[in-house]
Amino acid sequence: MAHLLASNPNASQKLICSNLEYYGVRSRRGSRTTSACYRVGRKRRCGLVLQCSSTTDQDVSLQIENGSSGKLKQQFEYLVCEYGWKVRRLFENADEIKKASQVQAEAFHVPVSLFNDLFFQFFQAEVLSGLLYKLKNSPPNRYACLVAETAIDDPDSAKQLVGVIDVTVLRDQNVLQHLPPEAEEYLYISGIAVSKTFRRRKIATALLKACDMLSILWGFEFLALRAYEEDLGARKLYTNAGYQVVSRDPPWTSNWIGRKCRVLMIKRTSFSK
Repeated sequence: MAHLLASNPNASQKLICSNLEYYGVRSRRGSRTTSACYRVGRKRRCGLVLQCSSTTDQDVSLQIENGSSGKLKQQFEYLVCEYGWKVRRLFENADEIKKASQVQAEAFHVPVSLFNDLFFQFFQAEVLSGLLYKLKNSPPNRYACLVAETAIDDPDSAKQLVGVIDVTVLRDQNVLQHLPPEAEEYLYISGIAVSKTFRRRKIATALLKACDMLSILWGFEFLALRAYEEDLGARKLYTNAGYQVVSRDPPWTSNWIGRKCRVLMIKRTSFSK
């Protein structure tokens, strides 16, 4: 890689741009050959512009129209690297897709007294089918499955997926009614799952931070998710991540049909202020 960068000064720029496109950020050719500007998402929300430079450290400047700026010193293969975990987009190969679906299936499967193993296999197949459908039918800047793995950079140690989360661009009116009138869409967070043996180790926190980063890359001010009202642990996790409860399911949609009541929680990204 070092030889490639030395022989081709534009190689690092191309590497950054390919990583941006990997996360669904569309490029916009500039007048100079040494840099390229990016319009994030369909609209230039929040005045956020990502600008590639030809430097070799893969820095990306976050320029806000009001004059403030910051540095995102991170390779775009990973959205977040915190608490000993790295979060990136799912590699769309059969082995990794199967592993991600297994993490989610184990997290959401409700054990039954009889034929539990059989029912789990059916449930896992259903989760796998749903994931494959979303990957196949969703544009790369409308849906992303993010996965967490260990941050240990040991080539001899096998990477293990320890957490999964789904991020989807939606425009549900039940959510939009709690947002400003100019908000047309938002990022909906769902399917957050952590392997049982790795829980309570900040993996879920890292996954939520990766969603924040993706919202910046895609240019969305608001993120939304739902949690069971009685699940105080999950609600505390989301509250600590910046989400606030804005509504709850109507009683007639939960109690009388045996469904648990859910609360809608919304977060506004800090870069949108």
